[in-house]
Amino acid sequence: MENQSVEEGKTIAVISYLTLIGLIIAFVMNNDKKNDFASFHIRQSIGIFTLFFMSSVFLFIIAFIVNIPLLSTIVNSLIFVLWVLGFIGSLQGKKKKVPVVGEHFQEWFKNIG
Repeated sequence: MENQSVEEGKTIAVISYLTLIGLIIAFVMNNDKKNDFASFHIRQSIGIFTLFFMSSVFLFIIAFIVNIPLLSTIVNSLIFVLWVLGFIGSLQGKKKKVPVVGEHFQEWFKNIG
C-alpha cells in the first residue's frame, strides 16, 4: 500500500519543486485526494521557497548596510542545494527531509498539503 501511495503522489511531489507556479499547481492537485507522499514534498517545497524569499529580502536589506556580494552567492547556493536534494528525493520516491531545516518545515507547515 505504501508503494502505491508513493507512486500516486510522485508526480505531484515532483511538480511541487518546479517553480512557485508548480508548487501552487501541486497544492491544488493534492487537495482533491490527499496523498501523504505528495503532502510531505509540498511542505518541503513551501519551506525551501519561503527560505529563498526571506533570504532574498534579508540580503537586499543587508546590501544597503554592508556591501558583501559573496554573501548572497553563498546563501543562494546553499538554498539551491536544498532544492536539488528535495527534488531528487521526490524523483526517487523517498521521504527524505532536506538537511538542517527539513524537520522544521514539516512541523511549521504540518497543516498544509
